[in-house]
Parts: sequence; C-alpha cells; structure tokens
Amino acid sequence: MEEDLKKLRGEIDAIDSEIVKRLNERVRLACEIGKIKLECGKEIYVPSREEEVFDKLVAQSGGPLPDKALRKIYREIISAAIALEKPLQVGYLGPEGTYTHQAAMKHFGSSIGFSKFRSVPDVFTSVKRGECDYGIVPVENSTEGTVLGTLDMLAEEDLLIVAQVFLEINQFLISKSPVAEIKKVYSKDNALGQCRQWLSRVLPNADQIACDSTAGAVILARDNPGVAAIGSRVAAELYGVPIIAENIADVIDNVTRFVVIGKHSSPPLGNGRDRTTIIVTIRDKPGQLMNVLACFSRRGINVCKIESRPTRKRMWDYYFYMDFIGHIEDAPVKEAMAELETFCPVVRWLGSYPDSKL
Repeated sequence: MEEDLKKLRGEIDAIDSEIVKRLNERVRLACEIGKIKLECGKEIYVPSREEEVFDKLVAQSGGPLPDKALRKIYREIISAAIALEKPLQVGYLGPEGTYTHQAAMKHFGSSIGFSKFRSVPDVFTSVKRGECDYGIVPVENSTEGTVLGTLDMLAEEDLLIVAQVFLEINQFLISKSPVAEIKKVYSKDNALGQCRQWLSRVLPNADQIACDSTAGAVILARDNPGVAAIGSRVAAELYGVPIIAENIADVIDNVTRFVVIGKHSSPPLGNGRDRTTIIVTIRDKPGQLMNVLACFSRRGINVCKIESRPTRKRMWDYYFYMDFIGHIEDAPVKEAMAELETFCPVVRWLGSYPDSKL
C-alpha cells in the first residue's frame, strides 16, 4: 500500500514539474503577444479571445475535471499573464465583499488590480476618466429585474459593454443581534427586493433601509446593535459578522447579471455566440415599436431583452434598451441598424460582447 502511494505521488510530482514548466512557457508567449499588442495600440484584455480559449479547453477535456473547474483554473492563468503583460485596473461597486466584487474576481481573476467605488456612477466615471481600464456593474437580477441606475448610466456615458458575467446569488441575514432584537435591516435595494416575502414573514416590524451596497450594509450591522444586513457569506466572513439566517431569498435560483464596461469593443465570436445591446427612441405614433422589432425579425435576429426607461430630457419620452443575439459587425445586424436609423430619432450602440452564461 505504501509503495503504491509513493509511486502515485511520484507521478504527480513529475506531472506538477511539467505543468509548471509549460505554464511558464505559456505565460512567456502571452507576454510576447502582449508586447506586440501594445506596440500596435491594441487592447490586452480581449473577452472574445478568452471565450475562444475556454471553449477549446472544454472541448478538449475528457474529464474527470468539471468544465467549470477547468475554466476557473485557466481564468487565474490568464489573469496572471495579463498582469505581466500590462497592469490593468478594474473598478467595481464596493466595498470589498459585495457581489459585484465577487463577479469581478470571477471574471478577471485575482492577479488584476481592483478599485472599489461607492456607487455605480462612480464606477462609470473612473473608466471615463481613465482611472480604471474597465469597470463592472450589476445590470439585472433574475428575481428583481433590471438595475435601473446602471441602465441610466449606460445611456448617459459614452462607454461600451465589453463582456457579461453571471453570478449565483445566495442572500444571508447577517447581524450581531438575535432575530428578536433586530429593528432595522439594511441592504442594496435590489437585495431587499429579493428577500421581500421572507422579511415580511420573519421581520414584519423591522425597518427596511436601502444603502449603497450589500457589503456596506454588513459594516453597518457590525457597528450597530439591533441592525441586520442582507448580504453574502463572503462579506459576513470578511467583516466578522455572524450569519443568523441562510438562503433567505424568495426564489432559490437567484442569479445576477453583471456587465463589464470599457472604451473598446471585442471582435465577434460568430455562430450566435455574441450579444449586442442598443438603445433607440421612437416617435409617438401607432406601430412604431412593432416596426423596430420587425427590423430584427425579418433578418432572423433574436431580440432577447427589451426595456424602456425615461430619457429624462422630455416628458413621456423613452429610451428602449434592446439586447439581441449577434455582433455589430454582422451583415444582418448592420442592415437592421441602418433601417432603424431611417425612422428612429436615436439609435445608439452600447456594445457587442460574448454571450457567455458563465
């Protein structure tokens, strides 16, 4: 038995040695590519290229390593390579421990530089001013719907969506006080909404107070008796506040979609693996919205999301935000956009990016 263990461990040691050697070779080649990119003025971080790498790896893998685990491993490898090619700074809705922070870590890996900001507008401003190369912000939740502040900023700022990230959300009640002594519950407005029924049933007399972030709520719960926060296990552990109730969201399968914002779009993946976001305005006439949708349906383009928001420029004037499958460089998409411009007062492209669901 001991001889068998010794032999197997020896084989693992030999494989580890080869893996380290090959990883360093891979990173060296990536750095050479990064040098060429910088000399040509190209972006170091290219979401579509990363997605191609992940897809190839998953296709080549025969197990037993799960696909998600394989992606996580290579995410860290790519993160380390990017950090050596060019230091990148990514802004997120802070403080540390927010779900946005977790989404940023999931998407960019741990080797990238991160900057925390108090609000979604602050994240946009940091990218616009060049303080951060990219930002990541929540855009919609499967239970509570769209994060309206993010939509408004996408319309107001001249930045593009360059990637999307999905994160499973498990909400926890976090406090130093027992449930019977809780008088106030703090959290992000969307998080409070995700737990509305649970709060009504378990804490019907507690005040529900919206704040800038879930992690900020945990800090309040840490510093104030009789106060609870709704937030993540990560934030609870980070700030040393006990979890007193687990998985309190009203819907079990609770997922938030985040978008990465930047100044440059990613090349197309093709074969229905890209998503594009635009905003349009329409004239106040019968059938105008139907005409907008027809521009896409006639060309076989799948519109997968549409939502309206006031433009805040004129009363009863609305932006229509639309997500559809395809890239701005695809011929059918170009045709649809050109047709929209013939009758829509505003047609604006907000970005094309990999339609990854991971």
